[in-house]
Amino acid sequence: MTDTPRQDGVDVIIQEWREVRPDLDCSPMAVIGRLSRASRLLERAIKDEFGRHGLEPWEFDVLATLLRSGPPHVLSAGELSSAAMVSSAALTNRIDRLVDKGLVERQVDPSHRRRVLISLSEEGLRLVNRGVEHHVANEHRLLEGLSAPERDRLASLLRCLLISLGDSTRPPADA
Repeated sequence: MTDTPRQDGVDVIIQEWREVRPDLDCSPMAVIGRLSRASRLLERAIKDEFGRHGLEPWEFDVLATLLRSGPPHVLSAGELSSAAMVSSAALTNRIDRLVDKGLVERQVDPSHRRRVLISLSEEGLRLVNRGVEHHVANEHRLLEGLSAPERDRLASLLRCLLISLGDSTRPPADA
């Protein structure tokens, strides 16, 4: 007796397309559809985990970007915008909200008065250090269905795809 391979929702959709449009090669749907569905499921699970710790994903992104910058966890607004991959207008709004919550501090760069520096507050540093531990544990849990070699292979394939789509290392920050 042979095991029938398990199917997901994308298999059903592709089969339906094969039946109504056998002339089309719908094989890209197998990849794009699964990436799209996986993205939505992962984003929901990550948002739920952050919510359990009183954080929105965008809050974690800004705080984590400052943490990754290393001590003293200070970036110019331009550097932070570039590293967090958000527009300066969106970042201004986010920083305002994080300042109101006491998680970051904003100050004028004493060596360049037109430049604004953003830094983690003590509370922000505490929260993001705790948050990143929970975030990484959650990501491990979300990928439990894959072996370590499968995760490595998937990461490599996704890197190739992203590069082919024009993704690259972050652009240089404005001064």
